[in-house]
Amino acid sequence: MVNVNLNKGTIGILTGGGDVPGLNPAIRAVTIRALREGYRVIGIRRGWAGAIGIVRDEKADNSENYQILTEEVVNRAGRTGGTFLHTSRTNPVNVKKGDVPEHLKDKYTAETNDLTDEVLKNLSWLGIDYLIPIGGDDTLSFAVRLYQAGVKIVAIPKTMDNDVPGTDYCIGFSTCVSRTIELANRLRTTAGSHERFLVLEVFGRYAGFTALLPTMAGAANRCVIPEYKFNIERLTELLVEDRNRNPSKYSVVIVSEGAMFEGGEMVFEDHTTDAFGHAKLGGIGDLVSARLRELSPKYNKGKTINVVNQRLGYLVRGGEPDALDSIVPMAYGNLALDLILRRIHGRLVVLKNGRYDNVPLDVVVSSKKFVNVAKYYNTDRLRPNYASFEMCPLFIMTGD
Repeated sequence: MVNVNLNKGTIGILTGGGDVPGLNPAIRAVTIRALREGYRVIGIRRGWAGAIGIVRDEKADNSENYQILTEEVVNRAGRTGGTFLHTSRTNPVNVKKGDVPEHLKDKYTAETNDLTDEVLKNLSWLGIDYLIPIGGDDTLSFAVRLYQAGVKIVAIPKTMDNDVPGTDYCIGFSTCVSRTIELANRLRTTAGSHERFLVLEVFGRYAGFTALLPTMAGAANRCVIPEYKFNIERLTELLVEDRNRNPSKYSVVIVSEGAMFEGGEMVFEDHTTDAFGHAKLGGIGDLVSARLRELSPKYNKGKTINVVNQRLGYLVRGGEPDALDSIVPMAYGNLALDLILRRIHGRLVVLKNGRYDNVPLDVVVSSKKFVNVAKYYNTDRLRPNYASFEMCPLFIMTGD
């Protein structure tokens, strides 16, 4: 029998960081299961921004900061991409003076402010017994801080880069890989028509999984990733060879946004940083394209090869989720409720070696997750390297 009226307590849920397909299915899974188990569910809007923005007054309009979730609300959004709760890159530990909520400006006047105490008071005021944050290592690092302060946390990993430690899979990664392959296959027709290089820049600040997996699946001839500084002369030579072997006379390279030239550093759009100290990356694809064109005559009998250059960016994180990013969020949401029903907290739900599990929450701040270059990347050929698929995770090189 469904325990609809037991009123076991209140569960809060929020989404933080970049949007990905699969967030709404996760919110739906948590909400429907929680309601049927007798819990009340509150969706905190705009990630940690909503958590600091709440006005602790019953008469205040907090509709921008949280909403009560129902089956009707989550069913309507559950098949769509993005997050209907909205999101932000707010870090309550590091809130700039201009971003302090209006009702707190007299209290917090420093250039940067730690509003953790306000979050704790707001969660208590809402009556939240358990909090389920869905996010990457930035969002979840603050969840660790709250857990250490006594909040009961069960977290769900999300990031298209797939770089949250402790899990083989993060919500959003499969759709990102699927979109990258699809868009590469669309753009190769233009590259082939004009006999050009095709350069595709994808997200991936510190980890190169979003470049490596599509390349392994045949979307590109080569890829360059953040974990290994590449030689542009060698990349040019390889792409010319690939182009010459191709009857349609084109070749493709996928470039992680965090990739770096040999002897160089990351390329940033500007000098501004988000609340977690990250500058906005972007532009390495443009630089690679320019250098490939410039160097191509050296390896192509004196003839210049032109370039089709495309930053895929938000195209691979927008739209509806694929099959995996519909199924895994559903499972993760139910796993979170399983833990709550057993009164277990301080955990991160994960996929490990093809099986659902959970690990201590603090894994997200105790380690980093990168491509194992020695095992999975051929530094001479600038492409994925694999000797055997036996006993590998679903996405081959995404395990710790």
